[in-house]
Amino acid sequence: MTDRLSLTTVTRAAPGVARPPVDPRATTVGLVHLGIGAFHRAHQAVHTEDAMAAAEETTWGIHAVTQRSARVAEQLRPQDGLYGVLTKGLDGAGRPTADLRVVGAVRDVSFPGEQTGEVLARLADPSVHVVTLTVTEKGYRRAGDRLDLDDPGVRTDVAALAGELRGTEVDDPAGSPIGMLARGLARRARRDATPITVVTCDNIVQNGAMLAGLVRQLLAAAGADDVAAWAAEHAAFPATMVDRIVPATTDADRAEATRLSGLRDEGLVVAEPFTQWVIEDSFAGPRPAWEQAGATLTSDVAPFEEAKLRILNGSHSYLAYRGAVLGHRTIADAVGDHALREEVRAFVDEDVIPTLTPPPGVDLGEYRDEVLGRFANPALGHTTIQVAMDGSQKLPVRLLGTVRDRLAAGAVPHRVGRAVAAWMVFVARSADGEAGLVLDDPLADRLQEAAAGGDGLADRLLGLTEIFPAELAEDERFRAVVREQVADLT
Repeated sequence: MTDRLSLTTVTRAAPGVARPPVDPRATTVGLVHLGIGAFHRAHQAVHTEDAMAAAEETTWGIHAVTQRSARVAEQLRPQDGLYGVLTKGLDGAGRPTADLRVVGAVRDVSFPGEQTGEVLARLADPSVHVVTLTVTEKGYRRAGDRLDLDDPGVRTDVAALAGELRGTEVDDPAGSPIGMLARGLARRARRDATPITVVTCDNIVQNGAMLAGLVRQLLAAAGADDVAAWAAEHAAFPATMVDRIVPATTDADRAEATRLSGLRDEGLVVAEPFTQWVIEDSFAGPRPAWEQAGATLTSDVAPFEEAKLRILNGSHSYLAYRGAVLGHRTIADAVGDHALREEVRAFVDEDVIPTLTPPPGVDLGEYRDEVLGRFANPALGHTTIQVAMDGSQKLPVRLLGTVRDRLAAGAVPHRVGRAVAAWMVFVARSADGEAGLVLDDPLADRLQEAAAGGDGLADRLLGLTEIFPAELAEDERFRAVVREQVADLT
């Protein structure tokens, strides 16, 4: 049987495999990560390891914390925290490429369901200076813009923190990532430990301020005013923007990695070559030298965030809705449709770019071409149906901001209106049960009801106030464009 990847066996990896540039045995923990999924392993952990190597530091090893299950802990512990990143791209001639590196930045893995006390102790450790998070939008347990204090997990953490404030440390399992973080900050405040920076890496607008607000709300619910005062002075919550496409790892990927390395890797992740990390330069204490590993440190993340949401995410959704209706199974197939690709280029050039302030050092036209080139990578495997899901949640942040800004500038948003119409046609045809189209959306029932009834599809869907604010839905210029485009697409 093939040997499994570990500190003992990694020295026997095939010569073409990149090994950790920093000796994992010499690395100490200085960073806690909440939510160790594939994205963190392919993104922040890689940047952190490269930063340690570039700055010749060994104090930024990662104590990773799983979220909903012990699966990743069970994958990585027998491997001494090591795992591979299989980077799959295309060469200059369009031929598939695959490169494998072993990452050793993760030095410990905990499952909160069994080891909450261990994680809380690490969060209070004065040698830990940074906490990062990738817990997905659902993990923040929000109701609108506020913490959902009725969420059972949040209630568990409020009760546990209130108990600690009465003098006894409570190691009961954490109910939520926000609760875990707040309880860790409480222990840190009690011990008057060093300042700490909390870096959320989930794709949420103004994510740093959002997370700081949720933590304050949980502390207030537990009556932890002294902890909140300590955090206001000693904790920082910088905003970030992250980007790397990390598809699900398949058995075929694991087999390819084994062929390349000669070792079996249960923790393998797959990624595209591109990676980007933009971080607000607002830290409470020491941090890894991430800028030496390709990250951008800036005083304002917003221009980068807006460019990604409107160009990358907006184009992704456009390709998904239009591509699915045209019969394209994957996003790569959709980009390969010359006419559709040109539609998306026109959408970006004519409506999106005029609404953006270019981030420092970024040419938005080059960024557009880079995005479309990334989407053409067949190794990423994103299906149009997959990307089309949750459209009612994605439309407001990916497309409607562009609509609003074009209207405010006195322009008629023909191209972004066509993108909105593409979503409407996708909803209508999937609601009708067209083969291959699936409507997977939190508002599926409302959408199906609004889509039924023949003529007037645009007006019925524009009437959904959960998606379209009144100032857009009632703007006759926008309504006329959407009606026209729906008619053209049907």
